[in-house]
Amino acid sequence: MAGSPTARRRRLSIELKKLRETNGSTCAQVGAALDWSGSKVNRMETGSGRVQPSDIDALCRFYETSDELREFLKTLARQAKTRGWWQVHGSGVPEWFSIYIGLEQDASTVRQHQCELVPGLMQTEAYARELHTCGKYMSPEDIERAVRVRLERQTMLTRAGGPDCWFVLSEAALRRVVGDRPLMRAQLEYLLDVVEHPGVTLQVLTFDAGTSPAVGPFTILGFPDPEDLDVVYRDGITDAMYLEGEPHVREYTHAFDQLRAAALSPRRTVEFVKKVVKEYAQ
Repeated sequence: MAGSPTARRRRLSIELKKLRETNGSTCAQVGAALDWSGSKVNRMETGSGRVQPSDIDALCRFYETSDELREFLKTLARQAKTRGWWQVHGSGVPEWFSIYIGLEQDASTVRQHQCELVPGLMQTEAYARELHTCGKYMSPEDIERAVRVRLERQTMLTRAGGPDCWFVLSEAALRRVVGDRPLMRAQLEYLLDVVEHPGVTLQVLTFDAGTSPAVGPFTILGFPDPEDLDVVYRDGITDAMYLEGEPHVREYTHAFDQLRAAALSPRRTVEFVKKVVKEYAQ
């Protein structure tokens, strides 16, 4: 069973939708049979509404499920109400990003393309703090909370059973000076340390690699349970987009594979990053 509250809520939604579709009913039909609105059933299946254990009892009676499945779903509903470690930081983690962290914590694979910035999972404390400070829309307290969360997220790279992470990074992210040159030198030296971990692969897409099949950053999260479908994540300044449909995942996976093919090999990437580190030292 997936571990974070976010993943449990998502798994519960998937299971409830599967039950309804197997039953051959619409949300409106299920709602009418249980004296609910069809929108309530829809919210349960999209994860946008709380699901009580009593709701599970009613649905399982309607769908005539086994006792074992009913108890499994009720356990998911109860555990989905718990708080993740990152949520104690309050406004330092916006709600739209809190969802991503919850999914990331349970991912078995992380494939990420970044155009302008070093990926959050590979940032130094100084680099992360500079990024949050330059926006000038967060209080000093929230900046510190956000930085602590970012650093805590990075422990997934070294924990036992952590995800397999593959990053394709534009050369622009290495060249764009965040803070100052000493800060960037330290950041790139840290990149070289991170890629020593067996579960981390880094490739740089150089300026002369040609036209990129992707015009913006994105992340594809994969999960160990085949019932939990891959998720494509794209974020902005104030919100994020989550794409779960098979066509979306297929196209982004194809784009990521094209990026990997066009980028420097992992070995040549290390040589390239070392070269840029020397440039920052001059």
